[in-house]
Amino acid sequence: MQARSKAVWRTSILAARRSRSDAQRRVENDALTASARVLAASGTTVCAYVPVGSEPGSLTLLDALRDAGNRVLVPLTSTDSALEWAEYTGEDDLVTADFGLREPRGPVLAPETVLQASVVLVPALAVDRRGVRLGRGAGFYDRTLHLADPAARLIAVVRDEELVDELPEDPHDIRMTHALTPGGGLTALAE
Repeated sequence: MQARSKAVWRTSILAARRSRSDAQRRVENDALTASARVLAASGTTVCAYVPVGSEPGSLTLLDALRDAGNRVLVPLTSTDSALEWAEYTGEDDLVTADFGLREPRGPVLAPETVLQASVVLVPALAVDRRGVRLGRGAGFYDRTLHLADPAARLIAVVRDEELVDELPEDPHDIRMTHALTPGGGLTALAE
């Protein structure tokens, strides 16, 4: 039996995400927020992301990390480069950006700023038990995560059924150390 391609995985997962009700998303996001509160020691830097569309996560999760005393950085995107960062200070400071994203309007921080983070929450369509992450295919995180502290936890945020046994992998893919799911919380992944 031939393995599914990344494109087939993406199509399948995006369709499943679109079929979720708002009530299901709220329950899942509340569970993710509860788990995220204990991911990083107070006073540390956490890199995260502002979820859009059907992505798991919420601004409430970012607020919880910030309220726990963490510095929360979220990515800024530009075509074909590593991610730059800006500090998340709350929803009121977000502006519309490229790719349908919302980003802080604060000072732009260099891609290497990810080195300061003890935890990096990474959006994903799926992640496998080996740490292989399936993103949307633009490569922003693969061009950035090699700059992270080797001791940092790289955490793919996915729904329970998006933590799978095996995904296709390319040589440039950066593996995750953990998955964060609504039902399972934080799960260590094998390397």
